[in-house]
Amino acid sequence: MIRHLATVLGPEHRGALRRYLAWLIAYGVLEGVAMAFLVPVLRALFDGDTSGALRHLAVLAVLVVATCVARYQQAMRGFSLAVVTLTTLHDRLGDHLVRLPLGWFTSEKVGRVARSATTGTFTVSNVFAHLLTPVVSGIVTPATVVLAMLVLDWRLGLVLVCCAPLLYATHRWSAAWIGRSEHQRDSADAQAGNRVVEFARAQKTLRAFGRDRAGYAPLEAAVDARSRAGGRMLAETMPRLLANGLAVQLCFAALVATGVALTLHGAVGPAALVALLALAARFVGPLSEAAGMSGMLRMAGNDLGRVAALLDEEPLPDTDTPTALERSGEITFDKVTFGYEDDNPVLRDVSLRIPPRTMTAVVGASGAGKTTLVRLIARFFDADVGSVRVGGTDVREMPVEQLMAQLALVQQDVYLFDDSLEGNIRVGRPDATDEEVREAARIAGVHEIVERLPDGLATRVGEGGASLSGGERQRVSVARAVLKRAPVVLLDEATAALDPENEKYVQRALRTLMADSTLLVIAHQLSTVVAADQILVLDEGRVSERGTHDELLAASGLYARFWERRRRSRGWRLVPDSPAEVTR
Repeated sequence: MIRHLATVLGPEHRGALRRYLAWLIAYGVLEGVAMAFLVPVLRALFDGDTSGALRHLAVLAVLVVATCVARYQQAMRGFSLAVVTLTTLHDRLGDHLVRLPLGWFTSEKVGRVARSATTGTFTVSNVFAHLLTPVVSGIVTPATVVLAMLVLDWRLGLVLVCCAPLLYATHRWSAAWIGRSEHQRDSADAQAGNRVVEFARAQKTLRAFGRDRAGYAPLEAAVDARSRAGGRMLAETMPRLLANGLAVQLCFAALVATGVALTLHGAVGPAALVALLALAARFVGPLSEAAGMSGMLRMAGNDLGRVAALLDEEPLPDTDTPTALERSGEITFDKVTFGYEDDNPVLRDVSLRIPPRTMTAVVGASGAGKTTLVRLIARFFDADVGSVRVGGTDVREMPVEQLMAQLALVQQDVYLFDDSLEGNIRVGRPDATDEEVREAARIAGVHEIVERLPDGLATRVGEGGASLSGGERQRVSVARAVLKRAPVVLLDEATAALDPENEKYVQRALRTLMADSTLLVIAHQLSTVVAADQILVLDEGRVSERGTHDELLAASGLYARFWERRRRSRGWRLVPDSPAEVTR
């Protein structure tokens, strides 16, 4: 846990963490020593030695004052670290996330980030403010008491030493079970949260199929699983917390029984026994509190571990030194092989060159590696073997900021921010002039949308662009690329689901982009493919064919078969042109 705390706080606060832990341990030790001094005070009183009792009481008073000082110091430092966590952890998470590979951001991991940024942040601050003190002092103070007991009466001290393995084993057993139960509950919580978001986003589809009142089975199953996980956690946690408390009380009972037996045999005087049992009672208090808090600390430790795991995610190797680009707009792959988490490569020994200010269309069956090709250029991931170059420079040798300045990415799934149309277009280049924004909007056909909106470019589009159609959102995305004026524009099936009206505007924008940018287009629209200067055909992760449209048709290979299937599909009709066709 300490390692996770150091990770979460960051290098600049590790010194403060060490000082906090030092004061916390000092507080536990001083509290234990102060408790131990009750024994000589009580012995002197029972023996009628008033002066001796006063001397020991004076030492006890000094120890109590020192304990109060240590308590105050560790409490203030703990609250200070809690405030540091609340005020800096979100910034640290944000700074770290922007350095992670774009391919890392799956829906599951984004959900984990959201939970860690909310529940996890509060839990980490709560560890410093409330949880760590009773647990650490509940271990350090009893350990100090055991050492003092060995000095005051080795036989009773030996009983406490013998009890230590029982207490440790019980704690480990209960904490392990509680940790597993909490992990299962957290997973169920995350799954239920994801299903709630999915249910909200899928309302159009669900209602279209009459599922608005009938319920949504995945959500209901996730909620039931969460309820079962919560009940199972409660059922498994309470008996184990009780077992912790029972183990502590059994140790105290064994100590009392041993002390009584020694007194009956004359080995320990009654007055000494009373003093030693008073010390033992003080031993039980902190230990019982630590046993009660250990489950909460273990659950907090799980949250802490998840936050630390996010911060431990390996960022993309980066450099701060910009490189000179020898051939702006050129893209090359040199014997690139890449696979995701499994051992099966998606791209195999791919070599290709895309000249500047040309359009290259990439076609191929689903799973052939088309999108992976784009992701490697944008450095969602790094190639396992070989190199990917943009502008003549390996993308791994370029600062990420410089690489992103070279690229504009237009994807099929477009996300618009809850901002105005103008604000969403300005994402491409925030410092653009108003005239440049309007020109980009005109080229991409956004001006036609603007004319029928009440506030024009200032109209807010809603979260995700909810007030616009899919094709209109795509036009805004293309306008961003036009405004950015990047040397390379990557389009990942950006025209796949467009109607003819929207496709017309996007095609016009592509022709404008070709004047200054290199275009790499993953497309199935025949008009886009035919217009390309070069066509790459991917098959099972390899470039099986390349050339112009006419050259590939003449080769009568994979592309020719693809073209024939697409041409036939465009000729399909759902309604016959004439009654005579019905009888054919």
